[in-house]
Amino acid sequence: MPTYFLHRVMRRLLIGLSVSLVLLLAVFAFFNWWITLIGFLLVTPLLWFSFSFEKRFFEDTEEYISTLSYRIKRVGEEALMEMPVGILLYNDDFYVEWANPYLSTFLEDGTMIGRSLYDVADVLVPVIKKEGSLEETVTWQERIFRVVHKSDEKLLYFFDVTEQSEVEQQFEADRTVLAVIFLDNYDELTQGMDDSARSNINSSVTTLLNNWANEHHIYVKRISSDRFIAVLNENILRDLEHEKFTILDSIREMTSKQNVPLTLSIGIGSGAETLPELGIQAQSSLDLALGRGGDQVAIKQQSGKVKFYGGKTNPMEKRTRVRARVISHALRELIVGSDKVIVMGHKRPDMDAIGAAIGIRKIAQMNNREGYVALDFSQIDSGVKRLMDEIKTKPELYSHIITPEEAIEMATEDTLLVIVDTHKPSLVIEEKLLRNAEKVVVIDHHRRGEEFIQNPLLVYMEPYASSTAELVTELLDYQPKHEKITMLEATALLAGIIVDTKSFTLRTGSRTFDAASYLRTQGADTVLVQQFLREDVTTYLERARLVETVEFFVHGMAIATGEDQNIHDSVLIAQAADTLLSMEDVAASFVVAMRDENVVGISARSLGTVNVQVIMEKLDGGGHLTNAATQLYDSTIDEAVERLKAAINEYIEGGTEE
Repeated sequence: MPTYFLHRVMRRLLIGLSVSLVLLLAVFAFFNWWITLIGFLLVTPLLWFSFSFEKRFFEDTEEYISTLSYRIKRVGEEALMEMPVGILLYNDDFYVEWANPYLSTFLEDGTMIGRSLYDVADVLVPVIKKEGSLEETVTWQERIFRVVHKSDEKLLYFFDVTEQSEVEQQFEADRTVLAVIFLDNYDELTQGMDDSARSNINSSVTTLLNNWANEHHIYVKRISSDRFIAVLNENILRDLEHEKFTILDSIREMTSKQNVPLTLSIGIGSGAETLPELGIQAQSSLDLALGRGGDQVAIKQQSGKVKFYGGKTNPMEKRTRVRARVISHALRELIVGSDKVIVMGHKRPDMDAIGAAIGIRKIAQMNNREGYVALDFSQIDSGVKRLMDEIKTKPELYSHIITPEEAIEMATEDTLLVIVDTHKPSLVIEEKLLRNAEKVVVIDHHRRGEEFIQNPLLVYMEPYASSTAELVTELLDYQPKHEKITMLEATALLAGIIVDTKSFTLRTGSRTFDAASYLRTQGADTVLVQQFLREDVTTYLERARLVETVEFFVHGMAIATGEDQNIHDSVLIAQAADTLLSMEDVAASFVVAMRDENVVGISARSLGTVNVQVIMEKLDGGGHLTNAATQLYDSTIDEAVERLKAAINEYIEGGTEE
């Protein structure tokens, strides 16, 4: 190559010199033709040499190009035939027209040409059917290939990335995972124990945890009386998920034998790039697990997805009156520091949401602030409508029931918005009101889900409570007493408790009866509650027709269905699920029926052995361990039933993900 460029420079110099001399002789020809003749004789050899050199230059150039072309062609042929890159040409019928030898070596007989892709590599057919040129990773002949598809040329390139994939998998498997392990209710359970009993329970729990950690090669360190830190990797985490975190059952069974209802909650962070991020994820996961009642594992991933394991037992009541008093005083300070209070529940509010909202409005009144309940009158059921009809007879109270639009106009920067009976932004009556609010309080009795109202000033979530009305009743007891609760307000709160406990049969603790007793002393009318909750004959027969369709799926899971053309009220669907639950051999009941056009509602109930909340969360719903529901949009009844059965099967297998 350097010789070629040197020749090129010399050629230009000779040509330039020759042309210059010829021009010079042409000028001298006008003055002295003898000098011109002599000059021409002298220049002629130079011209001959220049043209000879030019000829030789072109011959050398042609030989160089020919040699280079041959070498390039030979390299291309060798690359095509010998390089470790697979090349395949196919026709419109998915038959192989040509494949290079490298690709053919992956077949036992070494022959691909003329054979159908359906026979030799059916995994490639979906790749080819996709429009346009693309890259995709496929597994073929126990190897992993990155396949580049050129659709216009009907051409496939294969790059073997098996080793690279194995390295990536090993890297992912070795990534660090952090876990925070928490002993639920440890302080409350051990505070009354003597030193010997406390030492015994500590030793038993620590030994069980250490044995579990050693078995799975996990580093565990106790950092406080009720808290451990654990370090593991993704590979170990997958093994733990596969066995459904049996440590939860081991701890529960061991402590129950000692008559100590101690359970375990684990928050796990995985997939983050740095250790601080892992720690934040682990703590956030633990908060989620505890907010859902404990006795479970929450795994928060970098993508934002959260997996839950466990949580199938009815949580022990862990509330204390001290916490209720502290929350009540904190709520009072927030109310006093606001110009007014607006209370809002969830869409299609039930008695619990309405009763709790009326109770919070009363707390605002007790602290000399105007309180309002935001309510969409077009979305209330028959029971709430009867309550509203009764409230209309009390103008002072009814004037504080406003529409969501009025609430938006009324709200200011100093207005306190209290959300009751839900903690999910997508479920509140008016999302715009929530988005505009500067000061938000959340009071709820449902297990916490991943979706949560952002940046609330105060959160009072107790999944161990029977209802939000029960929580609000306890808060009322610690407010100033100069404003006495009225009979109708007490009745609304009691109706919320009765509805959510199914007349004190489900999720009922001692605190539930204490709250009901307090409301009775304030004049709550049980007869009026029954009038609110009564039903007509048409509703009874409609519910009976739903119950009539029941079929048993697996493990006592009863499923009843409506028809696609029949729209049912949400309360009626819930009542049908309650009716099914009272039947023999029913562990959990599910009623699937149309709630609106293109909206299917599923109401789920259980007696506590089945966590229907976990099942409904899989269908983008939620609720409580024994009482949950969801709505499926653009779905038929049959499609909804299939999705429900898939969610039940996944629940039985163990893990759930949101």
